[in-house]
Amino acid sequence: MEFLDAVFNRRTTNGPFRPDPVSPEHQQLLIRAAAAAPSQFNSQPWRFVLIEDRTTIETVAAISGQSMTEVMGAGTFFDRYKKYFRFSQKEMDAARSGMLFDKLPALLRPFTSRAFTPSGQSLMNRLRVPQKLGEENRRLVAGSPLLIGVMLERGEYRPGELSGFYSVFSMGAAMENLWLTTVELGMGIQFVSFPMEAPHQWDRIVRMLQVPDELELMAVYRLGYLPERTHRPAIDWSSRERRRPSQFVFRETCATPQQGWDDDVRPGSVP
Repeated sequence: MEFLDAVFNRRTTNGPFRPDPVSPEHQQLLIRAAAAAPSQFNSQPWRFVLIEDRTTIETVAAISGQSMTEVMGAGTFFDRYKKYFRFSQKEMDAARSGMLFDKLPALLRPFTSRAFTPSGQSLMNRLRVPQKLGEENRRLVAGSPLLIGVMLERGEYRPGELSGFYSVFSMGAAMENLWLTTVELGMGIQFVSFPMEAPHQWDRIVRMLQVPDELELMAVYRLGYLPERTHRPAIDWSSRERRRPSQFVFRETCATPQQGWDDDVRPGSVP
């Protein structure tokens, strides 16, 4: 695969994986790719924990599902991320960012017009929508053959200081290397984010993985091989839409948007 093919075909996997375990050779290659990333003064502040034990994966899945139910039931999730929700192609065409939810299950369609209102939240809770979504999330994570936790050294990760910025920047580069490698290997990857929305739930994962005091658990990802045929899930937590270059690129100074590149925006393809 050509490098730019991997870049432009990179995506988040929202559906299930094949049940096959990830081969030791591929696990090693993923970590080697991550470790090839740049870091300030070659500090290499990242640490990884690979998780294949079924009991641990199922426990993380249960925590993830419970977290989703909790934050959606409380309304905090919608309050925090409502600016990214699009319920029609027209909305997406105007914003060219966020997530398009145009194929919602019948259970959720009545809420699109009042998803972020107190009455809408109350109705969703009465219909146990957060519980149903949490259970779907639990099943998805539980079906993952591999989880990867990424950690940073606390000696480098000091929020508010330059070393904190450098370490997070380096971790992002390492994870992008790993992510692009999954494309080459016919694998998928997704951020297991909901436990981070509920700090007490995240703490359960930290304790279960026995993360030492000198390390900070930053993220957990689920990985696996992609099935031959995939379909877009009804609730799609990904998007191929991208802003036009004139919306985020400037020429010489920030007073002059880049012109002439917008017609070349073709998400998912190599220019």
